[in-house]
Amino acid sequence: MLSKTFGGAVYGVNASMITIEVTVSQGLRFFMVGLADSAVKESEQRVEASLKFSGYRMPRQKVVVNLAPADVRKEGSAYDLPIALCVLESSEQIKCERNLEDYVIMGELSLDGNLRPIKGVLPIAIEARRQGKKGFILPTENAPEAAIVNKLDVIGVQTMQEAVEFFEGKRDIEPLVVDTRDIFMNTVNDYEADFSHVQGQENIKRALEITAAGGHNAIMIGPPGAGKTMLAKRLPSILPPLSLQEALETTKIHSVAGKLGARSTLISRRPFRAPHHSISDAALVGGGSFPQPGEISLAHNGVLFLDELPEFKRTVLEVMRQPLEERKVSISRAKMAVEFPSNFMLIASMNPCPCGYYNHPEKECVCGPGVVQKYLNKISGPLLDRIDLHVEVTPVSFDQISSNRKSESSDAIRERVIKARERQTERFKDRNEIYSNAMMPPEMVKEICEIGDAGRALLRTAMDRLGLSARAYDRILKVSRTIADLADSDDIRIEHLAEAIQYRSLDRENWAG
Repeated sequence: MLSKTFGGAVYGVNASMITIEVTVSQGLRFFMVGLADSAVKESEQRVEASLKFSGYRMPRQKVVVNLAPADVRKEGSAYDLPIALCVLESSEQIKCERNLEDYVIMGELSLDGNLRPIKGVLPIAIEARRQGKKGFILPTENAPEAAIVNKLDVIGVQTMQEAVEFFEGKRDIEPLVVDTRDIFMNTVNDYEADFSHVQGQENIKRALEITAAGGHNAIMIGPPGAGKTMLAKRLPSILPPLSLQEALETTKIHSVAGKLGARSTLISRRPFRAPHHSISDAALVGGGSFPQPGEISLAHNGVLFLDELPEFKRTVLEVMRQPLEERKVSISRAKMAVEFPSNFMLIASMNPCPCGYYNHPEKECVCGPGVVQKYLNKISGPLLDRIDLHVEVTPVSFDQISSNRKSESSDAIRERVIKARERQTERFKDRNEIYSNAMMPPEMVKEICEIGDAGRALLRTAMDRLGLSARAYDRILKVSRTIADLADSDDIRIEHLAEAIQYRSLDRENWAG
């Protein structure tokens, strides 16, 4: 007898439907065909132990399991449950009242028949709905994640026996229903860290507000303990809330990477990723023999924070250049090529020198001649070229730390940021794939960031006197456009340009001189 059901395989952030077929006939061996990896082939032992523990048996006949299409590689242990159910039906140990072919079934079996959670559930649920399947049978822990997808019966089961009884018609399990919009609206602005807890550093808060309003990348330079990390962690709290579509994209990536955790549902807050400086190239941009998303994709629609930037390996920083420009990363292998989205804001921090006290108002730098420049040279020009704001962070005085004055909250700052983003949405409504000022190509900068004669004179003087490099020109115009948006101004005025110019510290030729 032939028994058939369906599962899913994830490639990149999308899923493909996999047909699972089982026949039991004369013979003595168990065969699994269809380009399965070791974890899938080992399912024979898990399925046999689970069947025995649950009061069934593995047929002592020829059992052939086919995973189709046969030329597509399958990996992982999530095919255990569909294989077990097909073996039971094919060997006529159970008689299904509900048709296995109407459902997508996924789940890893433990030896006692319990189900363990799997990863990549959301893309599979989306594909199941697209293919017109009636429902999705999966471990209970993964059910809230799959229930994000409407018009699909999501049936969570804790054991193989529950799944058997469901298909035999002996047990009715209500599909899990999740009110996605309710969850989304209740948690979208729920951040623990808030700018109201920060004393002093008003100039840095202003710089981060501009960063958030225009989607710019920024780097903070300052001595140890000045508050660089603390300020960066609060940046997501002033970013515009995720749209439902952005939340779905973000959740898919975290689902594929297995980062959601048990009983998790829609991600409603912008991600904040802060990898350690010992991270490898593949861990940052994604990769592996079977490509998985890296930190830049996990930060999609959020913030990637690189603390102590010069301590990262040069090769690690250089592989970020293309994703920063194209907002996606393509990973090619001999048999496949996958694409992960990576539209993130890069926020970096660094000490100005190895000892940390160059340009400090009180402490003296003990680094030798040329050491400061050598330290800064660890960051390549092409990478700095993609960073719009360079912000110098100075230590907070005792009076500011001990002050009881209430600082402005993240909510108040976020309101201004949202208004500025609304102006940009209107500005770029006819431009595909451009959503913020930071994404403007050079030809668009000249068109949109027009400045008057006085502005040109100021910019020329600044570039001459401060020794600003040529690459600073476009960045200054983009940032000044964002400052004008925050001021609700249609034109870029002198004061907007002047403020933007001061955010190019590392472009000054004499900065480390």
